[in-house]
Amino acid sequence: MKKALFLLNFLITAVISFTNAQQIISPSSFLGYELGTQFTNHHKVVDYFSYISANSSNVILEKYGITNENRPLFISYISSEENIKNLEQIRQDNLKRTGILKGNTATKVGIVWLSYNVHGNEASSTEAAMETLYKLITENKDWLQNTVVIMDPCLNPDGRDRYVNWFQQVRNIPYTANPDALEHNEPWPGGRPNHYLFDLNRDWAWATQIETQQRIKIYNKWMPHIHVDFHEQFINNPYYFAPAAEPFHETITDWQREFQTEIGKNHARHFDKNGWRYFTKEAFDLLYPSYGDTYPTFMGAIGMTYEQAGHGKAGLGIITENNSELTLKDRIEHHTTTGLSTVEVATKNTSKMIEEFQKYFDNPKLEVKNYVLKGDASKITSLTRLLDKHEITYYTTKESSAKVYDYNSKSNKTIQLTKIDLVIPTNQPKGKMVKVLFEPETKITDSLTYDITAWSLPYAYGLQGFSTKNVLPVATTNLENQKNTFVENAYAYIHKWNVVTDAAFLSELLKNTINVRFSNADFSIEGTKYLKGSLVILKNDNEHLANFNDLIKNVSTNLNEKIVAVNSGFVSTGFDFGSSNYSLIKPKNIALLTGEKVSPYSFGEIWHFFETQLKYPVTVLNTSNMGRVNLNKYNVLILPEGFNADDKELKTITEYTKNGGTIIAIGTALDNFSNKKDFLLKTKKDSLSDNKKPNLIPFKQQERNYLNKIITGSIFKSTIDNTHPLAFGYDTFYYSLKLSGTSYKLFNEGINVGYFPENATNVSGFAGKEALKSVSNSLLFGVENKGKGQLIYMVDNPLFRSFWENGKLFFANAVFLN
Repeated sequence: MKKALFLLNFLITAVISFTNAQQIISPSSFLGYELGTQFTNHHKVVDYFSYISANSSNVILEKYGITNENRPLFISYISSEENIKNLEQIRQDNLKRTGILKGNTATKVGIVWLSYNVHGNEASSTEAAMETLYKLITENKDWLQNTVVIMDPCLNPDGRDRYVNWFQQVRNIPYTANPDALEHNEPWPGGRPNHYLFDLNRDWAWATQIETQQRIKIYNKWMPHIHVDFHEQFINNPYYFAPAAEPFHETITDWQREFQTEIGKNHARHFDKNGWRYFTKEAFDLLYPSYGDTYPTFMGAIGMTYEQAGHGKAGLGIITENNSELTLKDRIEHHTTTGLSTVEVATKNTSKMIEEFQKYFDNPKLEVKNYVLKGDASKITSLTRLLDKHEITYYTTKESSAKVYDYNSKSNKTIQLTKIDLVIPTNQPKGKMVKVLFEPETKITDSLTYDITAWSLPYAYGLQGFSTKNVLPVATTNLENQKNTFVENAYAYIHKWNVVTDAAFLSELLKNTINVRFSNADFSIEGTKYLKGSLVILKNDNEHLANFNDLIKNVSTNLNEKIVAVNSGFVSTGFDFGSSNYSLIKPKNIALLTGEKVSPYSFGEIWHFFETQLKYPVTVLNTSNMGRVNLNKYNVLILPEGFNADDKELKTITEYTKNGGTIIAIGTALDNFSNKKDFLLKTKKDSLSDNKKPNLIPFKQQERNYLNKIITGSIFKSTIDNTHPLAFGYDTFYYSLKLSGTSYKLFNEGINVGYFPENATNVSGFAGKEALKSVSNSLLFGVENKGKGQLIYMVDNPLFRSFWENGKLFFANAVFLN
């Protein structure tokens, strides 16, 4: 008997020992340091998530992409063992509720998606992701019975590692909480943006960055019921969580508003218990569609932003305004608390949450039934690529007439539809997102917003926009460009010039040492009319290339660009190809300023444009080296927003221009030349600046009064002189996204290539009434000749966030055709 008991005890002890050996260990135990005592490099975060996935039947890890700097992008699925085994069925059932898939549903499981560290130097959230994962599968397994948690521990690994690596290099040991210390003051450009210095939290809808493009593919495979974006803000701010601030976009449902409040109340209960400060309903609104809270909201989820005090300033610990220390441990605890609280609320409200989610996708009652786009086929194709990324349905229609609202004239009319017009219906699963992206003017209930207030895609892509309350007949979705039929040994090849992909085609030709000319006047040949700016590639210009025909064929085929072969240089109208009206485009040696004196975002937009769209070489020059560089080696010098030259630098770039260089100045970089005696550029004064009366406006109203003087990303119609090469490829008008209230006088001697006419007003978005007065008769794009060179002024940034597609050809013209 004793022997039997001994054996039983031995077996029990062995089983316990084996079980303990298999227990999931905490992040601190796995990493070898207490969480919050140092920042964790991205690869170690991936290691911990991989370890959990390998040792827990509650977790699956999936790689969904890779960054520009070759860091992996991962998500984890966290749920009960049964749900994990049934994950694909849960996913399909959820898509059936949206109408994306058809059929009956067999499961009823809530889906909560938690996204961390979209801003790289808001680094506490990735640390909190590890702690949240651990607590979900060790302390809160009951919540996983009816909930799948999808966790992305780091949306921006490149930015995070930029911050973490820097911090590890400069930190004191032990760390110092003194805000003056080096470890609390990041160098340019900071860890916030990604590799190309884009703000990924403003890229969800535009999907210009590879991180976003890969993420929305998998996001749209799941369409979660809740999405949370974890952030950090200034060190003296209390924690922020939902409900959000006004304005809310009108497509947001009452349920989405109410459930945000329910979640916020649950967070408040936990924070109250711990005596932590927090605020809600302030600052962070739900209007601009490209955030990590709004994009999911317009896709039917409860989209929320959570903001913890900290970001790149806080380090491992910092003294705040009340003389207390905010530590990384504090920040991790707060984010972990709200993450777990979100899952807690979801698991208690699964049925209602799923029911209301399904209702969101019932769109037959939307007033506008279709948005119709007319215009250049290449521009339409460019727009369909964006729609494809978001899996939004579009089609063409039969030739017929339709009653529509015309964006340009702002009136109702009847138009003729053609087989090449693009139609985007609202009666589809993502119909509310369609409304948000295509409506001509967004309804704004409060002008005090966090971001731009206009983004309508017909304006952004340079297309005629119409909306109709009538259902249109479907024809086809085949909108492919016509395939190129190549003819060898032609006298010349002609290529149109009216979209940015044409500039990418030119770039490839120049890189292959092919000589290209552009027309300075309209012409017609062999029954076809070509507009100013059209590219003409003469066989006679390229006798240095033995394989000329093969090169032309390969470039046009690889880029799917249509070129037209002609057998003579004798034109029907206009100038023959031997005329001086066809200017040779010489390869450009381009310099782009970077460094602490420029906006990292503006620099990143230009850098990204050259590397990913034009694919044309650009030399990046640090402003600190300007005095040691011979600028005369470069044909073009680009000044991003934020560049502010000192007297010596201004003299240098002025001499550069006089010697024949071209300067392209964007946005606030125009300040280097405005109101200076040697330059034509002059600002317009607003009427309030001349008001000598005492300021008797109550303090609480002054913020609202300030709105009268600003423009927060609004669309204005401008007049364009398309006889100038800077405007080749454009019509006589252009819709510009105006980003500030600063306006400049029209030139008396320079060239006003683009300007806002008398009584110009915003066609979409908010603009203060005093700022509007200055827009009238003000400059948009101007050229000032200086010695042998020129200055090209771009008041509005045509590369802003890389989503205003129709503006990009202005920039390409400035580089190649001037």
